[in-house]
Order: sequence, then structure tokens, then C-alpha cells
Amino acid sequence: MPSLSSKIEAILYLKAQPLSLAQIAEYANCERASVTAALLDLMADYAHRDGALEVIQTSDGYCMQLRESFHDLIQQLIPVDLGVGALRTLAAIALKGSISQPQLVELRGSGVYQHVPELVGLGFVRKRRQADGRSYWLQVTEKFYQYFQVDQLPQPFAAADSGRALPPKDLEPEDLEPDLALEASLP
Repeated sequence: MPSLSSKIEAILYLKAQPLSLAQIAEYANCERASVTAALLDLMADYAHRDGALEVIQTSDGYCMQLRESFHDLIQQLIPVDLGVGALRTLAAIALKGSISQPQLVELRGSGVYQHVPELVGLGFVRKRRQADGRSYWLQVTEKFYQYFQVDQLPQPFAAADSGRALPPKDLEPEDLEPDLALEASLP
């Protein structure tokens, strides 16, 4: 009979997405305390291996993933298949630096509602709920820069756009457009 750590390893491999402790315990048919101990053993085992995979805890749960040092292989072996519309939406987000979803819809049209989940799922875009809770701020991620081999984007040409709302304070200034970083630092 396989160990609980091995069973959890199989669950994480087969589900291929972050899972909470409760979900893992349900799939493994055991108590959460046992899952916690087995997960710690599994994570320690992977941390000491000289392999391509790792087991980590993310904000969404526990998952098995490719170590960051192997991410360049993703580009070579699994090219992203994005349609023209999704690529244009991604370009708009990248060029704006940080943009609210309603502003993006105004700029690109209602197709954004299909593009954004796809881009978030691929890891190219991060979305954070706005302070009023009605919509999201969108930004490109580090994966975008790595995948498209971009070190720096051109200065946004929307600096004079006075109708734009400020991004939330929890976004890092270096992640924002230069004009928004300055505005976000003002009292």
C-alpha cells in the first residue's frame, strides 16, 4: 500500500492545480492533520531532490509545478496558442501598465470578458479586486516579461488621460505606469 505522501503526490499530479488541505484530505480519504504532516514530508522530499518538479504552497493551495529554473523549456516545448483578440488585449494591458477591467472593455470591447480569464489562466495577467469590490485592476505578470522576452515596455502614451482612476495602494509602484506610480505616492 502506498504511503500517504505518495498518494498526495499522485493527487497533486493528477489534479494539476492548487488544492486546499480540505480538498486533498477529501481525495485522500483521511484527516486534515494527517494530510498536513504528509504534505510537509512531501515538500521536504521535493526540496532535497535535484529534479525539475517541486511541491509548494500558494495562496490558492498546494500544487506540484515545474521549478522556475526550467520555465524556459515551457516556451520551447509548449507554445502559447492565443488568438489575435487575446493578444491585442494582452498588449493593451501591457502598454497601459495597470488598467481597470471597465477601462479595458471600453478600449477593446466586450471580448475582454473572454480574454482576461484566458490570460489569467495562462499566467500572463494578474487581476486584483478594486477597493469598491465591483471590478478588477489588471497588470501583466513576470511570466509575461519572461515568455515574450521583454525587459522593458515603452512609456505609456496615456499619461495625460485625466479620467483614469488610481490603482489600489497595495500595488507596488515599480509595477505601475510611471504616471500612476507618482499619483499613487501622493497623499
